[in-house]
Amino acid sequence: MSSSASKSQSKSVSVQAIVFAEILWAVAALLFFLLFSVADPGQSRPDWYSYGTSVFEIVAYFSAGILCFRNWSSPQIVSGRRVWLGIGLGMLCYSIGGVLFTFWETYLGREADVSPGDFFYIPTYLFLAWGMIMAFADRRLNLDLWQWFTVGTIAAVSLAFATWLTLAPDSAPSALFGEPAIAQTVPVKPTPKAIISPTVKPSPVVAPSATPKPAAIEEAKPVEEKKDTAPEWVIAIENTLAPLKPFLDYFYVLADVFILIIATTLLLAFWGGRFSQSWRMIAAAAFSLYIADMWFKYATTRLENYQSGGLVEIFWVFSGVLFGIGAALEYDLSRSRRSNSRRRA
Repeated sequence: MSSSASKSQSKSVSVQAIVFAEILWAVAALLFFLLFSVADPGQSRPDWYSYGTSVFEIVAYFSAGILCFRNWSSPQIVSGRRVWLGIGLGMLCYSIGGVLFTFWETYLGREADVSPGDFFYIPTYLFLAWGMIMAFADRRLNLDLWQWFTVGTIAAVSLAFATWLTLAPDSAPSALFGEPAIAQTVPVKPTPKAIISPTVKPSPVVAPSATPKPAAIEEAKPVEEKKDTAPEWVIAIENTLAPLKPFLDYFYVLADVFILIIATTLLLAFWGGRFSQSWRMIAAAAFSLYIADMWFKYATTRLENYQSGGLVEIFWVFSGVLFGIGAALEYDLSRSRRSNSRRRA
């Protein structure tokens, strides 16, 4: 009895250490974004800041993937091994995509519409959707009327916002908030015409001298175009992937909405149960991923000269941290359930 109690206590301590480490990582990322995300007007953010934000995101998703794979390797996991295999593969693909995106945007200094990282971002959403669907594929959903109403409301609101963000024409800031007072036109008083007397001849108009002034002789210097110094293989990849941008714009928006709906359904299905804690974290992670993706879509299409690394992008880090916490809680609850069943036997 004492040995089993000590083992369960050590396991609970390890889970508490994992949760504490995840929370500490999220707090450190939040402080980093708060302190250094605000750039001076007209200046771009330094490269070390871009590398720092990428490290916070990549580590959060990679650690979450490791915790999900641990659940997948455990035969007594309650939600099903396929659930955590799908989520773990999604976390791993997202971390690899983050590495490629950082290499393309920060190291190479490219602003491509489609980068090689998208080849790993796309499987992320597919694996996440597959893993979450497996959570209730073998179970029967018994949701109350108010729960179905909640799912329908979230689906309608998220779809409406995604449609507005994707299909609505871009609006200039002046059209949204009105022109500033300085830019408004002031009616100009008409200048009175000179009255010419019929008896007085008008003075002859003196033509300007044909000889230009020395300052006007200077010819306008031609504007030198910036040459693209990127390697040829980089330009070739960007030109090849550029036609995929319209497809990816719709895919990411619809995938975010779909994952948000599935996460809400799972949260309500497990509501009040013993394993609701882990799915609360998964639902919060999906909601954080939705916020970050929608903000990035809005900022890159409707804000002029937007630079990656804004404060709202912290929700990407929160999403990876919450996925990891959910995986750790699920593993702990599954092990404790197995130990309790052994004691009863």
